[in-house]
Amino acid sequence: MPPRRRAQFTQEIIDQQLQQIHLLDPSSSSENLEQLGPIIKQIHSNRQQEAYLRTIQGLIESKDAEIEKICVDNYQDFISSVSTLFTVKSYTDKMKETIATLDTSVSQLGGGLVEKKRNLLQMKKTAANLDEAIDTLQACLRVLDVVNRVSEMVKEGKYWSALRSLEDIQTLPPTSISQTPFFQHLLSSLPSLRAQIKDAVTASMKQWLLEIRNVSAEVGRLAVEVMDTRTRYWRARREKDPLLRLSRVGSAVELVTYEKNEFNVLNNDKLEVDFKPLFQCIHIYDTLGLLEELRNSYQADRKAQSDLILPPSLLLSSLPTYTQEITGFFIIESHVLESTGTFRSWRNIEELWDVVISRLTAGINNSLRSEGDSEVYLRVKESLLTFIMALEASAYSTTSLQDFILSLFERYVNLLETHFCKILEQVIRQDDNQPLFTERKTDYQAILDTVWISETERNHLNNTPLPQALPWSQSFYLCCQEIRSFIKNFYGFVEGVSRHHRDIDELLGKSLDNLFIKGIGETIVQQLATTTTVPQIAQIVTNVEHFQIASQELERALTSLRSTQRGGLVHLSASKSFESTLFHSIKRLTGLINSKLDQSFEFSLYNWTPQRRESAPNMQLDELINWLTTVVDSLAIREQYKDEVYKAAFEHIADTLIGCLTGRDIDMINENAISNILIDVDYLEDALKRIDRSHLVTVFVELRAMTSIPLNNAVQEFLIPTNRQSSYSAVKQKRLQALLEKLARYGAGQRDLASRELGERRRKEAEAVGRLYPDKR
Repeated sequence: MPPRRRAQFTQEIIDQQLQQIHLLDPSSSSENLEQLGPIIKQIHSNRQQEAYLRTIQGLIESKDAEIEKICVDNYQDFISSVSTLFTVKSYTDKMKETIATLDTSVSQLGGGLVEKKRNLLQMKKTAANLDEAIDTLQACLRVLDVVNRVSEMVKEGKYWSALRSLEDIQTLPPTSISQTPFFQHLLSSLPSLRAQIKDAVTASMKQWLLEIRNVSAEVGRLAVEVMDTRTRYWRARREKDPLLRLSRVGSAVELVTYEKNEFNVLNNDKLEVDFKPLFQCIHIYDTLGLLEELRNSYQADRKAQSDLILPPSLLLSSLPTYTQEITGFFIIESHVLESTGTFRSWRNIEELWDVVISRLTAGINNSLRSEGDSEVYLRVKESLLTFIMALEASAYSTTSLQDFILSLFERYVNLLETHFCKILEQVIRQDDNQPLFTERKTDYQAILDTVWISETERNHLNNTPLPQALPWSQSFYLCCQEIRSFIKNFYGFVEGVSRHHRDIDELLGKSLDNLFIKGIGETIVQQLATTTTVPQIAQIVTNVEHFQIASQELERALTSLRSTQRGGLVHLSASKSFESTLFHSIKRLTGLINSKLDQSFEFSLYNWTPQRRESAPNMQLDELINWLTTVVDSLAIREQYKDEVYKAAFEHIADTLIGCLTGRDIDMINENAISNILIDVDYLEDALKRIDRSHLVTVFVELRAMTSIPLNNAVQEFLIPTNRQSSYSAVKQKRLQALLEKLARYGAGQRDLASRELGERRRKEAEAVGRLYPDKR
């Protein structure tokens, strides 16, 4: 590279620079040497100081020559100017000296100034660097302060502010530190800071989850208390207003009333559940783009918490506590679903609900497996029903719980039925079978309000003054009372259950039939076997009749006995069963009377081979009829049943007489005995007519027809089929044959020829009758 060319100074340039120099400034009290500095420095720096001075000297000499010429030309003026010139020259010489001295000073001063300037420039550069370094450090400090405040905000729970600060750092405009390793390192540390915020907000939510698990039972308890208050209030209103009788808690009418005083179980004077940690965590995770991770984590945590609500072995005594905690759990879940948008899925909550309800019902089933107390079932139902009503507002499906309650209901009814069957059996067995006597109006009215009787009988009893003996005994009243209690308990269990009305009605009908048939009817039949007095059996007959009517009246009254249940008609078949019980009762009554008849009059002791015929009936028959009419007429039973008793009694007498004539106990009979029996039969028929039972004389038709054949010697006529069907249809072939055989034996044993011949004829007649086609009757 060629050397740099030195600057050349012409005369013109030097003149211009010298003319610009003003060493003395009139406005200044000091010499203005600064203007020489640049020139001197420039001269000094280019090493042309000597040339410059020579040029100046040459210039001065040139000026002298010019002056001298001027002086020649202007001599006159020259003289005057010489002195001036000398003066100038002296000044010039002085100036030369001064310049020389100044040059030395300027050289010295210029060197110092340059050094100072260099130092000043270095100091300014250092100061600028320091300012830049300070600015950079301050920028770093501000960033570090933001990072430090992020940690403090995390500690203070201001997670969103901390995350926003990190976003602010990342989105800072380009600065002096943007490309520094420090800033790059800081940016690389932001993910870890975000992770720190995430971990902190997650820990906050985990703590919140623990807190709401502990508070869920309290939320459920408040919800149950509110529901109990609503239920009591609505029951009171329903009792006052008949129009509301079929409206239950949760119905549209009730909801309108409740909305006026709606109680927030999550925010009230007793409890306030703060959902801020969850909302904050959702917001942070959503900002970080990790909402799905939080959603899965939350679902897993809530699933684990729901699994902890119910123990492996469920205690029925703690069932209200379990249901309250479940209620609180799902009320909180419902609020989270409503307040967090799409964070929670209704399907996931339903899955939790189904699992918890399945475990709850399975646990209750296991605990009730060996339970025989119906009251325990009732308490379980009350807990479940309150549980259902408390969660109905949250739109959870309670169908499975309703079905489970109905399955419990069937088991409850079986236990209830067994319990009341035992009570009814005990009532029947302990009854003295005496008419229920009442004196006080209050007792009388209470009895009539309890029993089910026909309206005709009710009016009749109301028109009868007190005191009075009611037609039924105490067992009828107590049984009606117990059945009412059963119905109350029955409908008390399904109170609030709004499904399967038809099934409930069918189950009620079946249970009532079992109570009437097994608890009452079969027990009465058993009681009949051990009852030995006619009045008691007659009272049983009356009771059975009233039970039959009661079952019919109850069937019509069941609709009004429902509390809030709708349904169809309840059909009872017990009335037909009581017909059988009534038949057994009448049969037992007639059998006992017939037994008394046998004890008071033994027909077998008759003289069956008298030598002559009597003209009057047996005197003992008069006592027998008097006893029978006295007993039967005194019975507190309907005339229909009295008629059956009379018929049965006279049928028994007729059968007894026929048995004597045709049975094996009596070996032989003669015609006189038959004639005497017919006289007694005439007396019995007259007795029936006296007591206005003439229609019962038909009980003696067979006896009269059978005895008329040997007495009228009409055996041959009997052997003719047409006659046998028309005139002797009531006569049984075997019985006639046996009677003829007994007459034959009597004749064969006599000594007189006529009697023996008659006996032989009877034998042949008996054989002829025996050869007839066997009587199917």
